Formats: sequence, structure tokens, C-alpha cells
Amino acid sequence: MTANSQFGRLLLDLWGDLQQADVLWQVGVLVCCLALGWLAGHLVRNRQVVDGTAAWRIGQRGLKRLAFPVTALMLVLLARPVLAQWHHINLLSLAVPLLVSLAIIRVVFFALRHGFSGPWLASFERGFAFLVWGAVALHITGLLPDLIELLETIRFTVGKQPLNLWLVLQGIATVMGMLLMALWIGGAIEGRLMAVPGLDSNLRAVFSRLARAALILLAVLIGLPLVGIDLTTLSMFGGALGVGLGFGLQKIAANYVSGFIILLDRSIRIGDLISVGADRGQVTRITTRYTVLKGMTGVEAIVPNEVLVGSVVQNESFTDTRVRLALPVQVAYGTDLEKAMAMLVEAARSQPRALADPPPKAFVMAFADSGINLELGFWVGDPEEGVQQLRSDINLAIWRTFQAGGIEIPYPQREVRLLGQ
Repeated sequence: MTANSQFGRLLLDLWGDLQQADVLWQVGVLVCCLALGWLAGHLVRNRQVVDGTAAWRIGQRGLKRLAFPVTALMLVLLARPVLAQWHHINLLSLAVPLLVSLAIIRVVFFALRHGFSGPWLASFERGFAFLVWGAVALHITGLLPDLIELLETIRFTVGKQPLNLWLVLQGIATVMGMLLMALWIGGAIEGRLMAVPGLDSNLRAVFSRLARAALILLAVLIGLPLVGIDLTTLSMFGGALGVGLGFGLQKIAANYVSGFIILLDRSIRIGDLISVGADRGQVTRITTRYTVLKGMTGVEAIVPNEVLVGSVVQNESFTDTRVRLALPVQVAYGTDLEKAMAMLVEAARSQPRALADPPPKAFVMAFADSGINLELGFWVGDPEEGVQQLRSDINLAIWRTFQAGGIEIPYPQREVRLLGQ
């Protein structure tokens, strides 16, 4: 007897049981098994994850997801022979494949959640679970073979390859499964690369993305032939993709190529303080398409990688994190310049962020209309912490020392003479 006929017989027997009052025994036993399974799952979910090895923590999180279906399934399997001594057990027999399907779904998505993250995963899990439950329901009711036969009658041709809708759906499902497996393996490889000590962060990103791209390509090349789809039928799509890259996707392709160039030559790294055009900030993320700069105000600028490769980039921490800052100050013409310059240097030295080596220095820059222009130059080793507050603190210290020392900071003056009066 085939599996479909067995399930059909099971449904007929279950329908007969529903006409009798003693089906309440089956319902009661099934409800008790599900309730106990839910209680076990609730208790396990509320338990704290005990620290240990990574495999031990993964096992504990997996147990939390599997506690309900596995416990309920075991209780149903134990209750079936006991209840079979007095009543039919068709409802319990139907619950077994449903609970097995639920356990399989949770195992698959636990593996996916362990390898991936993102808001799309919850929606994908719901959609996948709906498809699996639908397939199980069709299989139990015996309608799945008829549906497959109907899909096989919808035929079409792509190039020289004859296809049907069922074959295409098989190909999509197989490729999706292979892609998920490839992405999961790629995530595991990325995790291992990120844990390698001494390896540059840019090289880690490059190797992980290359490995993921290679695995995705391999998944497609393996998945399609598994269901009998000839890869040569994709040649026309490859040609269309090439034309699209040459015209509409040219900028996007340039950004991706530029992203790999940036990651490989390591001219820009995570944490660098750079300026490109009007944007200045710390590099917080480098992807294959864009780079994120977080400014001192907290605003993040998303800069296309093509701009970074084709423009002049000022990297304040490329080989040396030290940066020189200059503060212009003007004093009156009657000022003792040596005294004023010494005060400027002392104001810079009073700030802990100003480096002692190279030491702060003051310079006479120009003899202006209203006074003498001086400049205080000093170095800082942590420009990523911001310089606006430091400038303000030093300017305030200069103002206080000038006030105490009687040094005048001039303002623009105009002398008007009236002739012939």
C-alpha cells in the first residue's frame, strides 16, 4: 500500500471516528499532550542560558525551540499504544506527521537564525512554514500528486530547453535551499575569519565576501542541474545582464569594483577619520557599494565607493593619527609679543589633549590693519574625539590669560579726519 493510500485510509477512518462520541477521548489525550508539550517548552524557554562552549550555548538555544514539538511528539507516541487498547487512535496518528513537520521547520530555521540576522528572517520563516504546512496538508489529503501532475502539464520552452512549471518550482526550491546553505557556510567562514588574530579587518571583509560570492555561484551551478535544467539556457539572461551592466548598472558596478579596491589596498580602514568633499567623519562601515562616515555631530554620510576611489581623500589617521591644529589670534600693536606668544603656548599646554611632543608653538604671521596676527599651533593624537571643544577650551584659556596679563585683543578701527574745518 502506498503512502498516499495509507493517508487516505487514515482520513477516512478519522472521519468515521468523528461521527462517534468516543472521539472525545482522542481529542482529550491530544490536548493533554499538546498542553504538556507547551508547558515543557515554556519552562525550557524561561531557563537562563548557561555559559560554556559555543556548541553548548547553541545546543541550549536549539533545545528551547524544539522543546514543545519534541515533547508533544513523544507524549503522543507514548499515548497511542495505551489508548489503542480501548479506542481508535486515528487523530493521534494524524498529529504525528504534523508535529514532525513542526520540529523540522524549527530545526531548519534555528540553523538559519544561527547563521543569519535581519528583519527579513521572521517574514521568510512565516512564509516557509506556510508552504511546508500546505505541502503536508496536501500530502495527507492525497491531493499532492494531482497538483504535481497539473503543474507538469503547463509546459513552455526557453531556448532549446523544454520546461514545465513543476520543474521550474523544483529548480527555485533547490536553488533557494543551496543558496541558504551557501550563505550559512559563508557566515560561518566570516565568523572564523573575524576571529583570526593579526589579520587586517579589510582583508577579513574581502575574504569573507569573496568566499560568500563563490559559494553563491557554486550553489546556482549545482542546484539547477540537480533538477534537470541545462545551464546553457541561462546564456540569454547572461547576455541581457551584461548589457544592463554596460548601461543602466554601470555606476553600481563601478561602486562594487571600487569597494573591493578600497578593501584590498587598505587605504581606508574602519575607524579612520577622513574628509572627502564636504563630508568629514569617522569610517564606521565599509561595504562593497558604499562607505559610512559618522560625523562629529552624529550625522552619518553614505559615500559611494566610486567617489572615494576617484576623489582626493584626506585621511587624518592613515599612517599617523596625530593632527596639527591652528588657532589665529590678533593682538594690539603695543603688545609685548614675546609675552603674548608665551601665554599662547601655556594655554595650549594646559589642555591634556594637546601633545607635548611636538610641543605647541606660537608664530607671528602678519602685521594687519588693526593689529598683529599671531598663530598658535599644537598637535592632538585623538582627532576622532572631536576638536571643537578643544578649540573652545584653548580660546577660553587664551582670553583669561590675556585679560589677566593686560594684553589687548583689538577690533577693527577707522580714523575719520575732517579737513578744511
